[in-house]
Amino acid sequence: MRHRMKRNKLNRYASHRNALLRNLAKEIIEHSSIMTTTVKAKVGRQYIEKLIAKAIKAYKIKESNRAESVALRRQIFAELGDRRLVNKLVDEIAPKFVERNGGYLRVVKVGPRRGDGAEMAVLQLVSE
Repeated sequence: MRHRMKRNKLNRYASHRNALLRNLAKEIIEHSSIMTTTVKAKVGRQYIEKLIAKAIKAYKIKESNRAESVALRRQIFAELGDRRLVNKLVDEIAPKFVERNGGYLRVVKVGPRRGDGAEMAVLQLVSE
């Protein structure tokens, strides 16, 4: 049965797709805005918003439950593989979104790419 199998595979095998999403997440955390194709932006948004949700949870419970906060940081580290980016995500980016219930990223369509006509978009953190 194919229950709950709906996912855009981006015409890549699993390890390539995971590396792509990991790299998109690293660039968003580091630069807060990137230009990519619209399809990659939409798939990357789902991936990155889950990481931000974990970071917000880790930030909220930092004082009360230290062990769970460390566990969440380790889960984020398992996805990103860079401790500096994990600290930036939890300590700098997460506090901006504590009051927000999702929708941490926006996809703004830019138009076709000049070389091959692929639909391009800017994926950026929402800053209110």
